[in-house]
Amino acid sequence: MSSLHLILYPTLFFFVFFLTFVSGGGRLLRQSKPDPSDAAATARWLASQNSWGVLSTISSDLGGTPFGNVVSYSDGLPGKGRGIPYFYLTTLDPTARDALKDERSSFTLSEFPLGTCGKIDPENPTCAKLTLTGKLKLVDVQSAEAEIAQSALFSKHPEMKDWPEDHNFQIFKLDIENIFLIDWFGGPKPVTPAQYLDAGMTLLSRISIE
Repeated sequence: MSSLHLILYPTLFFFVFFLTFVSGGGRLLRQSKPDPSDAAATARWLASQNSWGVLSTISSDLGGTPFGNVVSYSDGLPGKGRGIPYFYLTTLDPTARDALKDERSSFTLSEFPLGTCGKIDPENPTCAKLTLTGKLKLVDVQSAEAEIAQSALFSKHPEMKDWPEDHNFQIFKLDIENIFLIDWFGGPKPVTPAQYLDAGMTLLSRISIE
């Protein structure tokens, strides 16, 4: 192989790699983290950037004991997050069964999986963490919201489209009633559901390649 090829091939590979991530095809494309002083924006950023979290319900199998389950979710199409977490759940799993008996739930996200916390511990206050508490509700399959939710889920988790039909997966959403956010020292930041939903974060409004 000539010296010219040795130079061009790595350059071409990097160029294609870069375009892939800038166009949204890879995980390196991220909106930069908001300033810690903007609590509502930080909360929306965590919801839009993550793809999974821990969903906790009141266990019907364990006599009311809190039960946390790792679940995939989406809050909207890329760049068009609505802030409302949508889930694709089956009653073969305890989380959906719990919600159908008692809707009280909480959903916890961490900045740590995004890789933006560096080498600090996930419990360090500067590594943001968010817990959304409210009611886990079934989305009416005939509603316009169901179409939005399905598009949001399938765009972020393509394999969901091929999950077994006989498992009867259904779309749930969390109606948010309370927000717990820590993104800096000094304790939790006060953020109301209205402030959170009105933050209007746009996934591609500020891009950083990390």
